Amino acid sequence: MKIVTYNVNGLRAALKKDWLGWLKGVDADVVCLQEIKASPDQIPEVVLLEEMGYEHYWYPAQKKGYSGVALFTKISPAHVEYGCGHEDYDFEGRIIRADFDQVSVMSTYFPSGTTGDVRQEFKYRFLDDFQQYSDKLLVEKPNLVVCGDYNICHRAIDIHNPKSNANSSGFLPEEREWMENFINSGYIDSFRHLNPDPHHYTWWSYRAGARARNLGWRIDYNMVSKPLETRIRTSKILADAVHSDHCPVLLELDV
Repeated sequence: MKIVTYNVNGLRAALKKDWLGWLKGVDADVVCLQEIKASPDQIPEVVLLEEMGYEHYWYPAQKKGYSGVALFTKISPAHVEYGCGHEDYDFEGRIIRADFDQVSVMSTYFPSGTTGDVRQEFKYRFLDDFQQYSDKLLVEKPNLVVCGDYNICHRAIDIHNPKSNANSSGFLPEEREWMENFINSGYIDSFRHLNPDPHHYTWWSYRAGARARNLGWRIDYNMVSKPLETRIRTSKILADAVHSDHCPVLLELDV
């Protein structure tokens, strides 16, 4: 199973940059999108998606042009779960999950705290609640892949300048501690599992030519539950895909 996670920072904008051509080339079985900023009725290209063999499931935010997740799949899921049952997060369209015969795949968009204290506190609440949600879900769905934009760099190796960003949202000690505890609760960072080298990032600021200089952050992950560890075949950051300020991350599992 070939899984891709991608924060597209507005699907309509990405489609104008030949996103569908890229999707056809990557030929993923399951595509997890974040920050779609649209509902399916605003995307006439869904017809082309279907022609490519994808079923498509959407969970946009209630607020127009904001947040939202989606999941496109060439494998018919047994069940699709929309949201996590928490009104504050579901209102913002942050979680969607597809259950297949041998694995469940979730697309999730963690809140950002970069706009100030109110949203940072919201982010901390989300992290606490998501951990509880994950703990329960792993009992029901032990073969789980949690894909998405976590808006957190786990370690210093995951950010271009850890010293100057020590007090930046996304690299705060409390956030990094949460990520460590989350992984220890039953997950494997599939990219780091196979790629120990530095200078691999998934997001770059639009300012100061950050992407061309590779001054980035690794905040997009395919987290794989422990029972799937021996099934991890490939994990790659696809930095050549330029439809967003993020780039996609690919995971291949033997299932």
